Amino acid sequence: MAEFLSGRSRFDTPCRIEIEQTGEHFHAHVRLAGDIELQPGDRVKVHGAPIRVDFGQSLAIDRMATVTRAGPLARAWIRLTAYFDLTELYEVSFTPGRVS
Repeated sequence: MAEFLSGRSRFDTPCRIEIEQTGEHFHAHVRLAGDIELQPGDRVKVHGAPIRVDFGQSLAIDRMATVTRAGPLARAWIRLTAYFDLTELYEVSFTPGRVS
């Protein structure tokens, strides 16, 4: 009933986790199978034990993930609050010269 009222839906999908920790790159990406498009407020939970990659290594692992879609009200709220979070970036100032 709560999913119906909130408009949320949930489904499982395969995913690929790509992690690299080298001198040139330091990243971790999750790629969902089937070109699933995520929208504001959607959540992705990757299943399985934590992954550890030592420096100088990269790793790609296939796992399952649960995607929870945000409902229309949550999506609208997130878009509104994200706009105000973005405006905080405009309040940055740069002073010429050195700061003591």
